[in-house]
Amino acid sequence: MSVFNAYMTLSGAVDADFTRDEPLSRRTSYRIGGPAALVARVRDYAALVRTIEVLGDEGVRWVVLGKGTNVLADDAGFDGCVILLEGEFARVNVSAEEATITAGAGALLSRVVNEALRAGLSGIEPCVGIPGTLGGAVSMNAGSRREWIGRRVRDLVTYRPGTGMRRYEGGEVEWGYRATSLPTSEVILEATLALMPAEKGAIAADMDARLRRRRQSQPLTLPSCGSVFRNPPDRSAGELIERCSLSGAVSGGAQISPEHANFIVNHGGATSADVLALMTRAHDAVLGRFGIDLAPEVKFLGFGG
Repeated sequence: MSVFNAYMTLSGAVDADFTRDEPLSRRTSYRIGGPAALVARVRDYAALVRTIEVLGDEGVRWVVLGKGTNVLADDAGFDGCVILLEGEFARVNVSAEEATITAGAGALLSRVVNEALRAGLSGIEPCVGIPGTLGGAVSMNAGSRREWIGRRVRDLVTYRPGTGMRRYEGGEVEWGYRATSLPTSEVILEATLALMPAEKGAIAADMDARLRRRRQSQPLTLPSCGSVFRNPPDRSAGELIERCSLSGAVSGGAQISPEHANFIVNHGGATSADVLALMTRAHDAVLGRFGIDLAPEVKFLGFGG
């Protein structure tokens, strides 16, 4: 594996910027993580394809990262390439006539939500206040427990390395709670959301109410990755952890939030080891007391995998 060869081959040859040994703490909402061997900020499809081809030729692992809002990066870093989708991947196009929004995977989800409100289009209100990019939201089927973005995806385009682009109709994809049937080997490039015309005041009121609930129930002032575990069927992971008397538990600079026990927050200087220690403690306590095997919702970057 030669990150250096990949870096030298790609630098200046495609519409992308490349940096070496960039701390992942700069790229994750947790503000945790050691250096990525290579970070590629690609701005168009040709640059993405060529970057992945060269990385494959050099045997360099790669991963596409949005805003890192659902990611825990290893303190030791990642010995591969982190790909960021920018430029044409961040565009947002609204069609009021068709009641659709087509956006690139690198577009901020908050921008998509705001554009829907501005155009008087309803249906994406469950995503208000959720950080990250549209690509990340689609890949994890973001939303609430009962309302998610997948229900609004009319179609989407992915890139399959070695094959090319592929288009999916929304109905071809199985959408579930924090899960989709999309192959993890494919890169989401863009999605078109089918929405509904509605009165802007009603949309704004719905969004405001949802934002108030988030602010009242979630620790939004400290770095975190959002929910650490998926909610089990008909149960709340946060409530289960709280019932194990773990609210406020601390490991190093990390803490199980007293506001919401399914959030682990960084009080400053927290490491991935601190977060993992609290995750393990919460998981084992819930398993021991309730017999429920909590599944992580957070994605892991590095950790030898």
